Amino acid sequence: MKDLRAQEQDLIFALDIGTRSVVGIVGRPFGGRFKALDIEMAEHGSRAMLDGQIDNIHQVGALARTVTDRLEERLGIRLERVCVAAAGRALRTQSGSFAIDISDEKSISAETISRLEAGALSAAEEALQVEDEARRQFFMVGYTVVQYRLDNYPLASLLDHTGKKAEADVVATFLPGEVVESLYAAMRTAGLQVSSLTLEPIAAMNAAIPAELRLLNLALVDIGAGTTDIAVCRDGSVTGYTMATIAGDEITEAIMRTFLVDFQTAEEMKRNLRSGEDARYTDILGLENTAAFAEIHAAIQEPMGRLAEAIAAQVTELNGGAPSALFLAGGGSKLDGLRERVAQSLGMDERRVAIAGNNFAKSAFADEIDLNNPEYATPLGIAVSAALGLLNDSYVITLNGETAKLFRSGVLTVRDILLMNGYTYADMLGRSGKNLGVTLNGRRMVLRGEPAAPAILRVNGEEAAINAVVHAGDSIRFQPARSGKDAARTLGELLGKEFSGRVLLNNREGDRKAPLHQGDVILTLEGPAGVVPPLPPQAEEPESPLPEPPAPEPQPKPLSPQSEAETVREEPPEPPKPVKPLIHKREVEILLNGKPLVLPPKENGQPYYVMDLLERSGVDFETLEGPVRLAVNGVECGFSQAVKDRDSITIR
Repeated sequence: MKDLRAQEQDLIFALDIGTRSVVGIVGRPFGGRFKALDIEMAEHGSRAMLDGQIDNIHQVGALARTVTDRLEERLGIRLERVCVAAAGRALRTQSGSFAIDISDEKSISAETISRLEAGALSAAEEALQVEDEARRQFFMVGYTVVQYRLDNYPLASLLDHTGKKAEADVVATFLPGEVVESLYAAMRTAGLQVSSLTLEPIAAMNAAIPAELRLLNLALVDIGAGTTDIAVCRDGSVTGYTMATIAGDEITEAIMRTFLVDFQTAEEMKRNLRSGEDARYTDILGLENTAAFAEIHAAIQEPMGRLAEAIAAQVTELNGGAPSALFLAGGGSKLDGLRERVAQSLGMDERRVAIAGNNFAKSAFADEIDLNNPEYATPLGIAVSAALGLLNDSYVITLNGETAKLFRSGVLTVRDILLMNGYTYADMLGRSGKNLGVTLNGRRMVLRGEPAAPAILRVNGEEAAINAVVHAGDSIRFQPARSGKDAARTLGELLGKEFSGRVLLNNREGDRKAPLHQGDVILTLEGPAGVVPPLPPQAEEPESPLPEPPAPEPQPKPLSPQSEAETVREEPPEPPKPVKPLIHKREVEILLNGKPLVLPPKENGQPYYVMDLLERSGVDFETLEGPVRLAVNGVECGFSQAVKDRDSITIR
């Protein structure tokens, strides 16, 4: 085998993993267009793909390797990085809404908007999970903010506004995890690293409809063997994408039934329709036959009509009506009569429905290859998207050492990357454990749940915000937040080892080993000289209210200092105490939500972090309805921000 050169950074290798075949194309950007250097195609020996979804990973991977080897041999280049696209058949769309309290913010920042949108996206995913009985993992493909609201008033943008409550409604699109994972697994089997992943309908549109034409209301319909992918644009951008459940295979299967032939023979007869000639074939009985062109053409009319009607229904639903013009792409677009049937089903002038290919020259060209073929829409679109930067995900970003799965076009943030790779809003923020409220000697006490361990987020080794923009080659390290444990105490743990008197728990004799529950009422009793008085009659009845001890009765015994330290908050709270002078060089004086607080030195000598102050913040994490605002000296920060002497910390 001859020596192969390494794949240059600007050399684009795209693979279209189709139901019937795998198409590979290699080229590079040149003069604002994609220059195709070579194209290779190979058909599956058996049905390794079902309706656009990979069924046999190893068979698909082997065929992708075959296509890659042929291109490498002709070009003398070792191809290692590949751009691919996922079929739109399994797309799921779901709406979600989220609201946060912004009354303490001077003005709404980009990070606040990012947290708001992340919450809405998580709500959409959770709603999708509720609908999906299998509780599968979903990857976010993209989303659109339908509406922002500020204090119930709709706005186009929230940035720099002020108010009390901000809300966002989004419509998000997801792919089931198995669709994405099977595609990555097939590429690993082929020895290739995925450098870009997009959707087939978006890729096809990038090839067939140049950006300057997207001010018009146009539709692109890519008819493959197993799926018919649809994308719509207007006002300069892609506004939606969907798919129809009928495609080219239904045409082939109609020929199989009519002429009693196997699938491959039916495929050849379907292609022969382009020539307008009669077809000779061998049926499943081994008999030689001849089918007239008119017979084959008649056999496909019923499924072709259903295909046209399905396309019209999906385009109308997605676009809200017929578009100004429609382009047909993919192998199925070559069916004689389909263009006219689609126009008729949409009520459009036939001249407004065209076969894609004529516009390819605006975004791609080749010296010796004829690119004006509608079957090249998807593979060429994948390559064009990566080469011309139409997808900012056309490069490698690593997440925890693995290549991240990327979909969206436009600027990508760390939050986008995490959501696209299966993480949720809860992974980013975490949740504190539930509080435990009890009444001790007539005094209401709240035992705090364990605070959430904050997420750890670094980009290229540096601590980063969740809305930080990522770039080609960035390395993200993310450790999800860990939810805290619920508050838990036994009666003995609450009272402390030094307490030796008698105790009532909900008017019954208290068992020191009994775990406490929300709303428990505890009364400690101790007689003179250590003699425990008899219980009041009412205390023996479990349903009786807690009595007020009469004057001659013993007084409640105070808790030991150890037990007092375990109580995070009492209601009503005591007024803030003046800041004490430093008595140790490691004590830290701060302002927490405007109130002075002295932090004793940690036993391990480590500094304090914002996460250490959650339990002292007064925020009820049990009933938290939105994100928590964290700031040190007026600058928003993360949970892992270190706290220094004289800092002013806000946790709201």
